[in-house]
Amino acid sequence: MTHYEFPTNERIRTLLRLEDIYDRTAFYVAREHALDHHTALLGIFEIMEVASRADLKSDLLQELERQRQSLSALRNNPHISEEALDKVLSEIETTHSRLLDMTGKFGQHLRENEWLMAIKQRTSIPGGVCEFDLPSYYYWRQQPADHRRVDLQRWFEPLLPIKHALDIVLRLLRDSCKTSQYVAKNGAFQQMSGGKTVQMLRITLPSDLPAVPELSANRYAINIRFIVPATSGERAKVVESDIHFSLGYCNL
Repeated sequence: MTHYEFPTNERIRTLLRLEDIYDRTAFYVAREHALDHHTALLGIFEIMEVASRADLKSDLLQELERQRQSLSALRNNPHISEEALDKVLSEIETTHSRLLDMTGKFGQHLRENEWLMAIKQRTSIPGGVCEFDLPSYYYWRQQPADHRRVDLQRWFEPLLPIKHALDIVLRLLRDSCKTSQYVAKNGAFQQMSGGKTVQMLRITLPSDLPAVPELSANRYAINIRFIVPATSGERAKVVESDIHFSLGYCNL
């Protein structure tokens, strides 16, 4: 099955984007080739940009505290595993403390590195980091993989408290998912929301089904249409058959 997640507000949209960039960056940091490490560095720059656009740290601290209070109220509930509850609460408290320990502007250690900022500025130019543009960066890419990885980890690790916090928040959001089965007649589906607020919608389809969902949602209605994947440059068109799918509603 393939899951498609659609955030319905800017806050969750930012967290999902950061999750994707963090995962991609960690993947390339762990690899060996100089081009992999170039991609990892681009990911670090992306994280710095996306996470700096809003007061993300404060928002995550507030959400973690809200979740801590909500989960603490579940103690002595016979339907809740005390061991699992303690584990989640401990993780929240540890991550909350690490976020508080972050001082200054997010990514400040990167901004204070003139060499990195010169590279970042050049990456916005197509082909702007060729060896003749940034000889020192070219030299760095010729160093052994372990040497480059030590540097990347030194730049990446101070950004990780944000990742740990958003991982918890998104996991709790996904765990809250309530799923129902529906049929999109001739590839189209609409459901009135009745003023209910949903933070994220999850659509699940069989992986071998040649259809992808397009979704728009507000407090009044959810509209979904299923499109034939346009992978060869042809114009996208709506699926003409009925589509069976599951729709999940996620709220913190």
